[in-house]
Amino acid sequence: MRVRTMAVDPATDALLDSIPCTARRPRTVEELPGGLTNRNLKVTNPEGSCVVRIPMQDGGGLLGIDRENEYANSVAAAQAGVGAPVLHYRPGTGLTVGYLPGRTLTDEDLHDREVLRLVAAACRRLHSGPRFAGDFDMFDVQARYRRIVAEHGFRLPPRYDEFAPLVPRIRAALGPRVTVPCNNDLLAANLLLCPDGSGGRQVRIIDFEYSGNNDPAFELGNIWSEAALPPPLLNVLVAAYHGRPSPRQVARARLFALMAKYGWMLWASIQHGSSPLEFDFWSWGMEKYDRAVQEFDGPDLEHLLVAARLPD
Repeated sequence: MRVRTMAVDPATDALLDSIPCTARRPRTVEELPGGLTNRNLKVTNPEGSCVVRIPMQDGGGLLGIDRENEYANSVAAAQAGVGAPVLHYRPGTGLTVGYLPGRTLTDEDLHDREVLRLVAAACRRLHSGPRFAGDFDMFDVQARYRRIVAEHGFRLPPRYDEFAPLVPRIRAALGPRVTVPCNNDLLAANLLLCPDGSGGRQVRIIDFEYSGNNDPAFELGNIWSEAALPPPLLNVLVAAYHGRPSPRQVARARLFALMAKYGWMLWASIQHGSSPLEFDFWSWGMEKYDRAVQEFDGPDLEHLLVAARLPD
């Protein structure tokens, strides 16, 4: 991971002085790349290294990030052996977690089938861990984001509402759901390839802003979608997670992935209209939306709606 040693402003310096594990000097501070709703600072001093996550403005609260849930679920993920240990939390100020030595994954890494199997194993550990605070349902999230976009007059991509009648059909095809603790935002940058302590490798998971109890098929579909992987690799991911091939779960993951792209487009619209960051949120969202449109218009959707209802 590329880092940049930074000169610390007085307010950040005072914050680090007030956190027990970062107060000791001498210390170095490096800004970690990425993070559209947090500043992530790696702090190293005689106590060791940790990462301080400082919340940035959340579009006036429009994204609905629950920092208390993020803290509780970060603790639960650490207990499950997949997240970083939580060292400090102060409401309104931020979260400090232990630094995980490892390499941030890329979309290209997820084309490696062995890496995908490690990702599936990490998801199983997380999903088998302590129940999370709060739930996450992309159908509810997408509907809430759509209301916010309308209320604030934010930009909407062409044909967006044309696909709305398909949403109830997708929801019905997915059927009753059993929920487990999910990260719900597993882009490659939130996956770290780390040593497992016995000479092997394991994947660890970071960033629990959007975490909540959810259907595991959403987690798998979202991983596949975020990395824009080809369909055969979703088969690999699902089989590694379930321990066997499952055409039904592949279909469910693909439907959830379609809803993820449809919903995250509105996240991008909200950020495009409200965030002070110099980041092209619109293009970020449109890349996902364009792929969603291809699936809405494509020949596979009707087949997936049927396959998601079949027995395993």
